[in-house]
Amino acid sequence: MAVTVFEFAQQQLNNKLPFVLYRKPRESLVHGHFQNSTEVFKNDTPNVKGFVFAPFNSNEDQILLRSDLEMTGLFDLDMRIPTSLETTILEDALAKKKHEACVNTALEHIQSGSIKKVVLSRKIMVANKKTCLAIFNNILASYSTAFCYLWYHPIIGTWLGATPEILLKTSGLAFTTMSLAGTQTCKENESTPIWSKKELEEQQLVTAYIVAALDTNVEKLEVSETESVNAGHLWHLRTKITGGMNRTALNATIKALHPTPAVCGLPLAPARTFIADHEGYSREFYTGFLGELNFEEEQTRNKNRKNQENSAYRTLKKRSELYVNLRCIQLIGDKAIIYVGGGITAASNPTDEWQETVQKAKTMLSVLCN
Repeated sequence: MAVTVFEFAQQQLNNKLPFVLYRKPRESLVHGHFQNSTEVFKNDTPNVKGFVFAPFNSNEDQILLRSDLEMTGLFDLDMRIPTSLETTILEDALAKKKHEACVNTALEHIQSGSIKKVVLSRKIMVANKKTCLAIFNNILASYSTAFCYLWYHPIIGTWLGATPEILLKTSGLAFTTMSLAGTQTCKENESTPIWSKKELEEQQLVTAYIVAALDTNVEKLEVSETESVNAGHLWHLRTKITGGMNRTALNATIKALHPTPAVCGLPLAPARTFIADHEGYSREFYTGFLGELNFEEEQTRNKNRKNQENSAYRTLKKRSELYVNLRCIQLIGDKAIIYVGGGITAASNPTDEWQETVQKAKTMLSVLCN
C-alpha cells in the first residue's frame, strides 16, 4: 500500500527530519516537501528554489526547506469539524494590564507624532496534548479559505497556522499582493460587516504604504476596490494590488513588502523600534512570511488546441507564493504558544484592542481544544 503524504510526514517526525505540509486557500490538495538531512539552509542566494520560512525581523536569516522529496494528498473539504467559538480563554489580569499599558504608551507616541500606527502583539502559552499532525488536521478541517501549514525542523522548531494574507504571489513577472487590515468577529446572519472610520483609515494607510514601497520596482500598478473577506470567525478588510515586476526585482519586491504596516506600523523604522522596545519578547516567525519560492511551472507556447504541431514547445516559468504568518501556533514540548496582535492608531481604545487579541486567539485555540 502506498504511503500517504500524512504518513510520510509522521515518518519524518519519527526520524527527526524537516518537512512542511500545506494547503492553499479553497483547495483540497495538501502539498508535502521533505528534506533528507537536518541541515539548516538559508535563503541567501538569488533564484534559489524551496519553501521559505522567514522571521518578522528582516535582518535575521530566512530558512529554506529543501525539497528532496515532494508528495501530495487530498483533504476532503466536506470533512470539516465544528469550530467552537465558545472556547474560553482564562482572563489573565496581568497580561491584560500589560497589553493595555502598552497600547496607552503607543497612543502617546502617536499623539506626539513620532508614529502614525504600530502593531502590538502578545503571546499566550497553553497546555497541549495533541500531536502536530492532529492539530494540522483540525486546521485543515476548520479553515478552508486560508493558507494552512505545518512546518517542522528539529533544530528550528514546529509551527502551524492558517493565514488569509498573501505577501506576494508571482507568475513570471506578473505579481499580486494585498493589504489586509481591520478585524471584526462574524455575527450570526451577517453577510457584510459595518466598518468604523478607524478600521477604514487603517486599511488605507496600509494600502498607500504598499503602493509607494513598490513604486520603483514595478510597473502597471493596479489597486482594487477594498472588500470584506472572511477568515474563520473573523472579518478583515482587503485590497488587492497587481502589476508587473522588473526582471531582477523579486528579492527587491519582497524586501520592499516585508514587514508591511499591517504587521509592523508606520513609519516603518520608528514602529519597528517601538515594537522592539515595548513588546517584551521576540516574535520569531510570527508576522514573518512563508511559502513557495522560485518554483517552476510549465507553460506551452501553443494556445490553439486544434493545432498540435507546436505543442512540444514549452517554457518553464518561475512562480512564488508567499503568505504572511498571521494566525499561528508554535509547539514547544507539551506547550503551545499562540501569537496575536492588532494595529494601534489614534482612534484605538486599549480595552477594545485587548478584546481584539482575545477574539483572534480563539482562531488557533479552537484547533487545540477540538
